[in-house]
Amino acid sequence: VRDGDTIQLGGVTYRLDGIDAPEFDQICLDDHADPWTCGVDARDQLSKLIGTRDIHCEDLGLDKAHPRRHIGICTADGETASLNQSLVRQGIALSLEPAMKGRFKDDEAGARNDRRGLWRGCFVAPQDFRLGKKAGVLLGAACRSDKDREIREVLFPEEPAMPPGCSIKA
Repeated sequence: VRDGDTIQLGGVTYRLDGIDAPEFDQICLDDHADPWTCGVDARDQLSKLIGTRDIHCEDLGLDKAHPRRHIGICTADGETASLNQSLVRQGIALSLEPAMKGRFKDDEAGARNDRRGLWRGCFVAPQDFRLGKKAGVLLGAACRSDKDREIREVLFPEEPAMPPGCSIKA
């Protein structure tokens, strides 16, 4: 597992089609307005979904954005739902349009309504985080309009937090 929506099987790296999980270095707020490393958590949740089971991916071809990666719909042995769909159902990833043509929209709505995963707190879409869109839409049940500036300062830190155990100095 590379991150919350990328896995490697043998020599092939797959980006899970139709979803977008937080970037590895992305910070979100939980339901108590405390920062949490949602990108690390997304990777860990994908690892837990897989466990020790074999994974099979339907290869949908090369990723146009990253030609060294393939796009895939991947499933763990013994499961009927794909990893792609399971991550959206758990609220760990967003349904990404138009790749899956809305296939996971109901799963995302269920996670949002039940405040699962990312939806219980406050976050920006992973795409907005990647692009540094500090004015991106705040998502989640714990976003407060009266704390907009403070929330954005946490979600887009001047000096990104390092994962636990990392001690790289600039």
